[in-house]
Amino acid sequence: MTDPGTVRPGGRTAQVRESVLRTVGDMVADRGFDALELPVVAERAGVGKTTLYRRWGSASALVSDLLVEMAASSRPRADTGSLRGDLTANAALVVDTLGDARQGRLFRAMFAAAATDPTTAESLATFYAVRVTEWAPCVDDAIMRGEAPAGTDAHEVIRAVSAPLYYRFLTTPTPPDGADADRAVAVVLAAVAAGAFTA
Repeated sequence: MTDPGTVRPGGRTAQVRESVLRTVGDMVADRGFDALELPVVAERAGVGKTTLYRRWGSASALVSDLLVEMAASSRPRADTGSLRGDLTANAALVVDTLGDARQGRLFRAMFAAAATDPTTAESLATFYAVRVTEWAPCVDDAIMRGEAPAGTDAHEVIRAVSAPLYYRFLTTPTPPDGADADRAVAVVLAAVAAGAFTA
């Protein structure tokens, strides 16, 4: 059996999935994972309960598919021609996402759910693995240009840019801003130059 979201269907099926996932995102952002009830999702999305249970079957599967779609539709990696420019674009994307009223609430709810729901935790980890892999070539390109030492761990560089932004998001009442993004990039660039990310 194919996992929900691993095939991008067309026509009516695609419309149903789009409506359901939009509804799931709204409900999780507004009320959290625990309030995600399949009959309510079906009613709000305008789809039959039988269809919903057949295709997804659980709240965890709905959230998993939502994260698949979010990873697939998120902004692609930048290619500015410099490591500083690319990492700045990556940091700006994180700031924009966490600062967005709906997306910020959605991610907070996802993190809370992941603490107690193994399926959501695995789906969230997969989401970030996809996004980090999308942006890692920025660092590989920088190595080729001589902007970073050979052997620099591209994935860890991308994670290091986002880490302080998420920390601020989760531990303070205000989301990260442009100054936080610039600071994160400056710190990571200094660490890259010092060889902190090489094996």
